Amino acid sequence: MDVSLGWMGLSIVLGFAAGAAIFHARGKAAGRSEREPELSARDDALLGARRERDDWRARADRLESGVEAARAAQAAGDARVSELSARLEEQQRAHARQLESLQQAEVRLGETFQNLANRVLEDRARQFGEHSEKQIGSLLDPLKLQIKEFRDVINHTHAAEQRERGVLSQQIEGLKQLNERISLDAINLTRALKGDSQAQGAWGEMVLERVLEASGLQAGREYLTQESFADGDGGRARPDVIVRLPDDKDLVIDAKVSLLAYERMVASIEPESRAAALREHVLSIKRHIDGLSGRAYTEVPGIRTLDFVLMFVPVEAAFIEAVRAEDGLYAYALGRNIALVSPSTLLATLRTVAHLWKVERRNINAIEIARRAGLLHDNFALLVDELEAIGTQLERASKAHSSALRRITEGGKGSIVLQIHALADMGAQARKALPEALRNRADSEPDSAAANADAGAGEAGTNGDAMPTSESGLE
Repeated sequence: MDVSLGWMGLSIVLGFAAGAAIFHARGKAAGRSEREPELSARDDALLGARRERDDWRARADRLESGVEAARAAQAAGDARVSELSARLEEQQRAHARQLESLQQAEVRLGETFQNLANRVLEDRARQFGEHSEKQIGSLLDPLKLQIKEFRDVINHTHAAEQRERGVLSQQIEGLKQLNERISLDAINLTRALKGDSQAQGAWGEMVLERVLEASGLQAGREYLTQESFADGDGGRARPDVIVRLPDDKDLVIDAKVSLLAYERMVASIEPESRAAALREHVLSIKRHIDGLSGRAYTEVPGIRTLDFVLMFVPVEAAFIEAVRAEDGLYAYALGRNIALVSPSTLLATLRTVAHLWKVERRNINAIEIARRAGLLHDNFALLVDELEAIGTQLERASKAHSSALRRITEGGKGSIVLQIHALADMGAQARKALPEALRNRADSEPDSAAANADAGAGEAGTNGDAMPTSESGLE
């Protein structure tokens, strides 16, 4: 279109030029004769311009025809492209619908197979669980019992420690009151016992017995009284008390009462007589120390005593006065393997022994707990081994189940499942039908087994022993 307009404009310009030339030629007709050659040349030029204009106009018409043809071809091409695009979109939608149908079919087949596998596995798991429930129970019952015993021992030990802490404060207060009462009783009994040495000895043993009872030790198990032992000289050794210690050791205690000189000291008013009575009281205690050292309890067979013996002075005030008057009294006694104790110091010592026995029993319980914990660990390890074996058997059963299903369903139409189903279709008397999911799975398998069976049947026909494909697959 643009080319034709260009050529039209050119023709108009040439027309104006030609008209101007004609007008100019007429205006100067008078001088034509003089300028005839020039006018002839101009006419020739004008004629050539007209012919050229016609030529360009013809070319413009041809170009316009070509443009129209190109436009028609372009319109036809656009229509073809639109048609092909519509076909392509339709094919894509069809392919998408087919793909969706295939995916849905795949999902349905997967769900069918999963449901079938789950039912089979549930049946197998239920049978296996019923079979192994008793075995697992026989393993878990002893384990539960041992765990309960272990918990009971721990709770008992913790409760005992709590009770011991609560009782300790009460016992300390009781110790204070006991010391005060013993001191008062000693002062009162001094007057009654000052003239009878046998009665003094019995009273000292009684005070010693009361201290032992307050210590928390158990008679007959943790301490013995008035036990008799044969010494190396053919005589008999009879210590007042033997306190048993852990690690097979004994602690010997003998009560010694010296009240005569002490009573005179308490009753004396004059300082000189009081000092003389106090010196005599100290000498009496030293005589008891020497006599007890001479008994040599450490050498008596059957007594596993320590290197020293405890000499118990039942009157706290008499003991304190003697120690106050004689600074070296303790050293004098220790030099002869004798340790001097009063009711307060002996009770503290015996409480320490009772605590040692509690620690010993706690250690024994800890050893027993460790032993039972080891048994518990071993039984639990056996249980873990059994559970791992159960898991392995379940995994093997699952694999065997999958393999069995694959064997009876693979092969397409030649599979065992479809061939057995075909027997029912051919008139075999069957009361139950095969599961539909199993038949659907067999239908979805590729027909490779049937193709192999057909090839085998062809070869058999060549040899003269051809048999039907279904019978061959059934065998």
